[in-house]
Amino acid sequence: MLKRLREVLMPTRPRPTRMAPRVPDGHAVYAVGDVHGELGLLRQLLDIITQDHARLVARHGPLTPVLVMLGDYVDRGPDSRGVIDLLRGGTDVTGRTLADRVPGFTVHCLRGNHEQSMMDFLADPLAALRWLDFGGPATLRSYGLPAVMEGPSVLQAVALSEALAAQLPPSHRRFLDSLSYQVVYGDYAFVHAGIRPGRPLAEQTPEDMLWIRAPFMLAEGPHEKVIVHGHTIVPEVDILPNRIAVDTGAYRSGRLSAVALHGTDIRVLDAHRSTAL
Repeated sequence: MLKRLREVLMPTRPRPTRMAPRVPDGHAVYAVGDVHGELGLLRQLLDIITQDHARLVARHGPLTPVLVMLGDYVDRGPDSRGVIDLLRGGTDVTGRTLADRVPGFTVHCLRGNHEQSMMDFLADPLAALRWLDFGGPATLRSYGLPAVMEGPSVLQAVALSEALAAQLPPSHRRFLDSLSYQVVYGDYAFVHAGIRPGRPLAEQTPEDMLWIRAPFMLAEGPHEKVIVHGHTIVPEVDILPNRIAVDTGAYRSGRLSAVALHGTDIRVLDAHRSTAL
């Protein structure tokens, strides 16, 4: 009886339907997962993105194209130096620059934990020795430095740091220093690793945006924005209501992935090593 009376006096209100996330009108936004030294895959994926944007324009009219690189350009793969050189605006071995590959695009390069670790090693090699345990040696080799023996001594670590600093072109250091932590377009926020659930985007810490895993990956509730991220490898691009994971492990899977966002549309683009340029 009381239950029926409450239903009459206080009818249940329908829960508001959450609108599908969207990027700003007139924009097409492409977010690329962790590259990790796979320059050939990156070149191929950038060409795929440019072709995809041309098809969208032919169908929908002029669109402002945006490219968001989600970080982790260095380590593990064979050509960290080449990746940085392309992203900072240099000419690659094919004679093309980033502006040639994605003409007219606004480009945002975000900071990943591997770039941060590389910079930490340059600043204080003894405090950042762990970089040599998760991909750093591949980056050293790409800059013409010898492979690192397991457990380098203090003197060896300092010498490697100094040698890397000497080999690192000033334009590469400026690029690494310039990397930002997040960017927002419409209902999406783009970061490398993720965010601390329950904390506003404006109050997120660099540590979380570069390194977070479980607290973010296991969160099921909505965030302030849908978070597009890399960092944690997934077998396929994972599109969930509160986040999109784009790191498909290029250096070991041979596949570099991107997510293409236009209006409320979400699509996946892939480059594969078997056809990489």
